[in-house]
Amino acid sequence: MFKYSNKTAVVTGASRGIGKEIATTLADNGIQVIGIATSEKSLDTIRDINNIIPFCCDISDEKSIEDLYTFVTEHSSNIDILVNNAGIHMDNILLRMQTEEWKKVLDVNLNGPFYLTKILLKNMVKNKKGRIINISSISGTDGNKGQSNYSASKGGLLAFTKSLAKEVGKRNITVNCIAPGIIETDMISDLSDIVKKAICKEFH
Repeated sequence: MFKYSNKTAVVTGASRGIGKEIATTLADNGIQVIGIATSEKSLDTIRDINNIIPFCCDISDEKSIEDLYTFVTEHSSNIDILVNNAGIHMDNILLRMQTEEWKKVLDVNLNGPFYLTKILLKNMVKNKKGRIINISSISGTDGNKGQSNYSASKGGLLAFTKSLAKEVGKRNITVNCIAPGIIETDMISDLSDIVKKAICKEFH
């Protein structure tokens, strides 16, 4: 891969799973990465990696996002890459799903990317360049039983990506979305093998 210098990326959910791999790969290629996670303890997994600067932030809270923006701009004048990767799931069939389970998943998975993208986009527009990558899910394209909240959030993120790409493409800012299938990460560690096989069969 090419080596990049004087580039800065912001990666949410950077302390584990897909987010950690993304952050590490970018850092290995010379990009300064602001790695975001929701707790100081979880940030310990990336604290000692070269080119990664950890920052604790609740992306579902606008005030926390403002603090993040201040932190990021103190470390770099240019925001070149944003990876909206952070996501949670609180699975339940709709008849049993609590309102809080619906709201929390939408707050993190969809509202969070909106808050963060909006505030960092100003920097990209000013500099007339930028790359935004949103991590959705196959559940957002195909749906999944027991995941109406998660699927809605990820489907919304896909639509958000398409709309924003049309808004800012002429400004040399690209917006793309990746929709992975089931990936062996901490996020699915609490699922039984039977459930994992059922999900794989569902999307085969």
